Amino acid sequence: MPINMNIDMSRRNPSPRPLSDDERAILDEFIDSIHYSARYSDSEFEYRHVQLPKAMLKAIPKAYKDSSQGTLKLLWEEEWRGLGITQSLGWEHYEVHEPEPHILLFKRPLNYQPPAM
Repeated sequence: MPINMNIDMSRRNPSPRPLSDDERAILDEFIDSIHYSARYSDSEFEYRHVQLPKAMLKAIPKAYKDSSQGTLKLLWEEEWRGLGITQSLGWEHYEVHEPEPHILLFKRPLNYQPPAM
């Protein structure tokens, strides 16, 4: 039974919106500057935050941005992986740190095991 991750789906695109080849080429220069925090946890989830270079935010397509909040939308896995964020399976983008919109917050269930193929 899937764990309820409490992701606000209204803050995502209705479905994943892949990057075009041109958009991906622009973002490639920032990939080596993405910073990943150490993992931390509570009794239910493990967490980490991913810090994008501030200049990268300007290069991310408008379709990934929430104009009402002035931040990124919550990204589907296909979208955040397309930006160059690399992490193991099971992570969900659940929040943007609004005071610092270049910091994306991720979580996954403790002891996550990917589905068997």
